[in-house]
Amino acid sequence: MDPGLLFDVDPDPDRQRSGLEPLLGGELRERAVWVDEAVCIGCRYCAHVACNTFVVEPSLGRSRVIRQDGDSQERIQEAIETCPVDCIHWVEPEQLPDLRRRLEDQDLLPLGLPNPCRPRRLLPRR
Repeated sequence: MDPGLLFDVDPDPDRQRSGLEPLLGGELRERAVWVDEAVCIGCRYCAHVACNTFVVEPSLGRSRVIRQDGDSQERIQEAIETCPVDCIHWVEPEQLPDLRRRLEDQDLLPLGLPNPCRPRRLLPRR
């Protein structure tokens, strides 16, 4: 199963979103976590620290968020701080669909293959 399919889940498309509800169920969050896959180097640190939130996508070898409520905010923050390239960000839940669309527009190659130009990061460094 492609972990990216989880971004398309909408259990009730007619419900008005407030921005405070979780995208995949669980406790309420005022912010969401996002991995800028164009910058990710596939080190797997985040997946080791917060294994219920992050997974390494098998075809590209880059980290991806699979559950917004998989781990506590403290554990997710620890995973963010372990990232050596600063590619994990807290974002507003409303930003996730736009970030996903922008990521899909980039031509990412699997890690380890020669890449003539590095894709641009979607969010600025902290």
